[in-house]
Amino acid sequence: MQDGISRKPNVYLVGPMGVGKTTVGKLLSDELDLEFVDIDREVEFRAGADIPWIFDVEGEEGFRIRESRALEEIAARRGQLIATGGGVVLSQSNREIIKKEFCVYLKADLSQLVARIGKDKKRPLLQKGDPCDILMRMLELRDPLYREVATCIVQTDSRPMRQVVREIVKLFKLHNSR
Repeated sequence: MQDGISRKPNVYLVGPMGVGKTTVGKLLSDELDLEFVDIDREVEFRAGADIPWIFDVEGEEGFRIRESRALEEIAARRGQLIATGGGVVLSQSNREIIKKEFCVYLKADLSQLVARIGKDKKRPLLQKGDPCDILMRMLELRDPLYREVATCIVQTDSRPMRQVVREIVKLFKLHNSR
């Protein structure tokens, strides 16, 4: 640290809900000695309410405004491992923020995502129909956006999260040695 300002970069994790951004993020932040920040938890903290409540009262649009505001403020600080929400890439301005830093797209097959979160009642976007169909449509829309911001893509399917973390650490070190 110099003048009280961290020179460490921010690292972002993007990908669909249920891919393991929070789990990987907590482990990875320790490995990279970065502060862990979960955008969804930050939105909940700032709102004083959980995400399902925000969706009920303000709709997805209200949530996305809160999410973008939180991302913008958090991104201004350095030395953080930032686990984003699955839909953060829907905003062009959010994508511009994320593209400036090292970003990992955590990817999982549709069947894996459905198995992990298909019955999760705390996922408002999965409550309006068949979770498999909803997740498939989301992936079709969002996959190109995740790829747009990603420095690298790491598959999480049926892999121990510590193995995923080791792979990301190698990719991060390789990226920063250039």
